[in-house]
Amino acid sequence: MEHLTYLDSLVLGIVEGLTEFLPVSSTGHLTIAEKMLGLNVDDKAVTAYTAIIQMGAILATFLYFAKDIVRLLGAWFGGLRNPRMRDDHDYRLAWAVIVGSLPVGIVGFFAKDLITGALRSLWVVAAALILWSGVMFVAEVRNKELARQGYHRGEGSITMRDGVIIGIVQCFALIPGVSRSGATISAGLLRGIDRVTATRLSFFMAIPALTAAGLFELKDVDPKVVGIGQLVVGIVVSFVVAYASIAWLLRYVSGHRITTFVWYRIFLGAALIVILAAGLLSAT
Repeated sequence: MEHLTYLDSLVLGIVEGLTEFLPVSSTGHLTIAEKMLGLNVDDKAVTAYTAIIQMGAILATFLYFAKDIVRLLGAWFGGLRNPRMRDDHDYRLAWAVIVGSLPVGIVGFFAKDLITGALRSLWVVAAALILWSGVMFVAEVRNKELARQGYHRGEGSITMRDGVIIGIVQCFALIPGVSRSGATISAGLLRGIDRVTATRLSFFMAIPALTAAGLFELKDVDPKVVGIGQLVVGIVVSFVVAYASIAWLLRYVSGHRITTFVWYRIFLGAALIVILAAGLLSAT
């Protein structure tokens, strides 16, 4: 295939940064963008590129939540050394993030060929966008009902059990179109966790999952397709856009439901089905 251009890198970096943390599926949007740019979505070099530019979004998360990360790591190491510190809610939250990050790593490793192969079809993306919207809607309704019953939990109440359950649900995000943040936030809401805490937890759990994915894909980067310059552009652009996206999303969810994203997802999924059925875009 042709060499990935700087324009391609700029577009993909913007798409990655905008959609990585919004519950709309970054993989789904990147797949659509790649097809519209005329790239081969089955090319390992392209797949690796889109995974690696996620590092820009992860760097944005590190910077935005630097104080929280230092606090959680301090509590975790402190709890490992001193049993008396294990009652600290930050120690429990750190363990929830750690154990919650394991399932998606394990499933992603063993199902890699399926994820980067058959599931990259735009038909899968369209279906996942629409179907997971139903889960997000139910999660929001259920969370509102739990809050009405007085069962609304903040960051200090997060347990390892929450981490395990949310981590298992996060595995569904390996299907393009589901959305990692859409899966983790929905799981958190169904657990009775308030929307802002569920969103922050989603960010925390993104760090190990996406960092591991990016590092794992480094081996598949083909310099004949993706140059160092294009990688740098994609990572830098995704970093800048993702940082702004994180700040906006946290402000948004403090006063709005995630059902706003549901209607967008359904519209995009339906539009994609029409485009594919009309033969205006190939599915693979």
